[in-house]
Amino acid sequence: MDRMASSMKQVPNPLPKVLSRRGVGAGIEAAERESFERTQTVSINKAINTQEVAVKEKHARTCILGTHHEKGAQTFWSVVNRLPLSSNAVLCWKFCHVFHKLLRDGHPNVLKDSLRYKNELSDMSRMWGHLSEGYGQLCSIYLRLLRTKMEYHTKNPRFPGNLQMSDRQLDEAGESDVNNFFQLTVEMFDYLECELNLFQTVFNSLDMSRSVSVTTAGQCRLAPLIQVILDCSHLYDYTVKLLFKLHSCLPADTLQGHRDRFMEQFTKLKDLFYRSSNLQYFKRLIQIPQLPENPPNFLRASALSEHISPVVVIPAEASSPDSEPVLEKDDLVDMDASQQNLFDNKFDDIFGSSFSSDPFNFNSQNGVNKDEKDHLIGQLYRDVTELKAQLGSMKTESQRAVLQLKGRVSELEAELAEQRHLRQQAADDSEFLRAELDELKKKREDTEKAQRSLTEIERRAQANEQRYSKLKEKYSELVQNHADLLRKNAEVTKQVSVARQAQADLEREKKELEDSFQRISDQAQRKTQEQTEVLESLKQELATSKQELQIVQGSLETSAQESECQLAKDQRRMLLAESRKAAEQVVREALRKLEEPTLISCAGSADHLLSKVKSVSSCIEQLEESWSRYLACPEDVSGLLHSVTLLAHLTSDTMAHVSTTCLRAPPEPADSLAEACKQFGKEILLYLAFLEEEGTQENDSTAVKSCLNKISTIAEELRPRGLDIKQEELGDLVDKEMAATSAAIETATARIEEMLSKSRAGDTGVKLEVNERILGSCTSLMQAIQVLIVASKDLQREIVESGRGTASPKEFYAKNSRWTEGLISASKAVGWGATIMVDAADLVVQGRGKFEELMVCSHEIAASTAQLVAASKVKADKDSPNLAQLQQASRGVNQATATVVASTISGKSQIEETDNMDFSSMTLTQIKRQEMDSQVRVLELENDLQKERQKLGELRKKHYELAGVAEGWEEGTEASPPALHEVVTEKE
Repeated sequence: MDRMASSMKQVPNPLPKVLSRRGVGAGIEAAERESFERTQTVSINKAINTQEVAVKEKHARTCILGTHHEKGAQTFWSVVNRLPLSSNAVLCWKFCHVFHKLLRDGHPNVLKDSLRYKNELSDMSRMWGHLSEGYGQLCSIYLRLLRTKMEYHTKNPRFPGNLQMSDRQLDEAGESDVNNFFQLTVEMFDYLECELNLFQTVFNSLDMSRSVSVTTAGQCRLAPLIQVILDCSHLYDYTVKLLFKLHSCLPADTLQGHRDRFMEQFTKLKDLFYRSSNLQYFKRLIQIPQLPENPPNFLRASALSEHISPVVVIPAEASSPDSEPVLEKDDLVDMDASQQNLFDNKFDDIFGSSFSSDPFNFNSQNGVNKDEKDHLIGQLYRDVTELKAQLGSMKTESQRAVLQLKGRVSELEAELAEQRHLRQQAADDSEFLRAELDELKKKREDTEKAQRSLTEIERRAQANEQRYSKLKEKYSELVQNHADLLRKNAEVTKQVSVARQAQADLEREKKELEDSFQRISDQAQRKTQEQTEVLESLKQELATSKQELQIVQGSLETSAQESECQLAKDQRRMLLAESRKAAEQVVREALRKLEEPTLISCAGSADHLLSKVKSVSSCIEQLEESWSRYLACPEDVSGLLHSVTLLAHLTSDTMAHVSTTCLRAPPEPADSLAEACKQFGKEILLYLAFLEEEGTQENDSTAVKSCLNKISTIAEELRPRGLDIKQEELGDLVDKEMAATSAAIETATARIEEMLSKSRAGDTGVKLEVNERILGSCTSLMQAIQVLIVASKDLQREIVESGRGTASPKEFYAKNSRWTEGLISASKAVGWGATIMVDAADLVVQGRGKFEELMVCSHEIAASTAQLVAASKVKADKDSPNLAQLQQASRGVNQATATVVASTISGKSQIEETDNMDFSSMTLTQIKRQEMDSQVRVLELENDLQKERQKLGELRKKHYELAGVAEGWEEGTEASPPALHEVVTEKE
């Protein structure tokens, strides 16, 4: 006992050292956790970025391994929540790709950790759905697919994220209940529909006429389709098997809808698989299966044996940690040995080498009881187990990396061999084509030589033929001479014989021959001279003939020129006549429209009318100048035709503006203006009629100008006298009114949103549906008006910058005070109309207003915005992009107004109950009585309508007078505001 006590005193207590080592272990765990989070953050940020390139597989694989390491997706969502997914479409698209991979290959707890963000994904999907171009629609559809996938796996937890199940597991998922199989098939159809929708949308967004799969942008869009193809192959296989199972339990008629839906999805999936397999990008990443030519026949149970499950093969792809490759036995033995050595070294580092043989000092205990020893032993065993797990994960990670690198090396070697084969093939093709080209060049040279030789032979043949003809003629002549000589030789022979017979007569004969030879020579000379004289005479006759031919050609050219001049003159006269007839037709059409105006809802102003009158006056002066030039030079007819056409169209526009101005003018000035316009149209027709007369030297335009002056005078009277403010304050007032109008629109939009919230809280059923539709259309109208106001500001700023020169904007507004006052009046009218419409909508939602009031307010806002557009575009350049944007915004306001009216009419028809007319139980006398009562009621209503119209006319007249006083017009002056809606006074 004493020896044991002394030994216990000598040996130090190991327990504090163990506890201190455990504190060091906790610090190491915290450092490892920090390193893990830092690694995951870097990988997630590299995988999900704004670059339009495909997600790199190594970054996505790191994210997947991270979920298996922490058994969830908390780190992933903590990093993703800091990314601006709602502001960058490419960033959101790549997030969807990575999240899809995690749902498929990540830890099963990824789905549970992601359910809390399902509503945020839905909101983001709706937000991106408002974009019709680029990645907006793609992100919206992809987010909808991910939400569907999460809901599907939540409802069916037996299905793993990668959808890989055996037939037995598929049967267990339905729990042997046909109702469960029926519902499961419907959910699979919905799931596959979302997958196909994304598939089709991605293909539609690509330009398939180019090799988009080799570009980074195309690969960015195509990369997520690998996950879609994997999901579609499994879903298609499961739907086929479930449909065969359902057909074995249920009648065929009950499953007709299932078969129709399957046929539609089968056709789409087959086409998309075929198109995907032809893309170069997919050929090296995935082997896409091809569906059968004909769909399965579910009405024949034996067809199930003919079904072949489509298998998608991804060469050298990294698998998830749940499906690691099986290691060989030797590797396991080596790993255990290495683990033991690593554990011994780590144990020595923690507890010291002296404890490796007797780690707990069993031989010399110093007071530690058995329970503490057991606790320490268990704790150490747990540490050893954890270290073994870490070592195993490191080993499997390294094994996986080696397998991946080997697969990548094999893939690169195959690609290199393919490229070498293609290069060799291209070199062979190039050599073959070069040889063919050389052969073709030789053939071409031989053909050219043969062609030249043939041409030379033909030329020589023609020359030989000509030479042969000449030689033939010469030969005939020589033959004739030879015959003559033979005859002469016979005569000479006879004479010689006679000379021999009569030697005495030789000298005499010789002399006679000499004399005859001399005579023949003289005759030959005379014939040569005669031929020379004949040749000279023929040359003189030829020269004379050439002179006569030149004279004839000159006379023909002169007659042809005269014919062309007459034809051109006739054509110019015909063009002038046709232009005059077209101009008269345009003016007559304008006069006809003036008699029956169809522009009741358009806004007309005296300022626009005056500008059109000035344009017509300038055109008449231009036409007179063109007529003078035409009389001086009839060939110059283009300017006259242009002036006639321009005058006709300007006259038509002026008459249209007169018609729209008369609609809002007082009765007397409106009648005078209409009469002056009609007289103007008639004078224009008479003026154009003078152009047809050939002898007319000058066209008298005095009557036309007199009518224009009369129209200008009336229009000047209808112009407003201006606002009662200082000229130098106009610029500030324009900005204030535009700002006030924008504020009024924003306030109206906020009120509409508030009314919509109240209606959703207090109303239900049809009333809630009607209120949501009406208030939604009102919100769209306010948004369209906001866009129009912004476009109007941009256009006004452009007008001021282009027209003020060196002056300030305030000086420009003061200089153009009439235009500025029109802008101010239009802005006030828009703001007042928005306020009135919101009040009317509030009453309608509360059930205390009339639908007709809301419709009238909508028309008033449309008229006010039309006035603002008209006032803004008066001084704008017709080719200005801001003007085009303003006109587009105006069309948007008109469409939104039509939507409000349509929603109001639809809501009114839904809420109001229509009495059913049942006349089956009434007698003939009762029907006759009811008919008479209805006629009396119709007459009363028509009388009331007539009275109300008269009252409306008086109100408008009084309104006009009050508006004149409010706008500062002079007393007793009957003038019209510059636009249609300036007669509406602002609500105080």
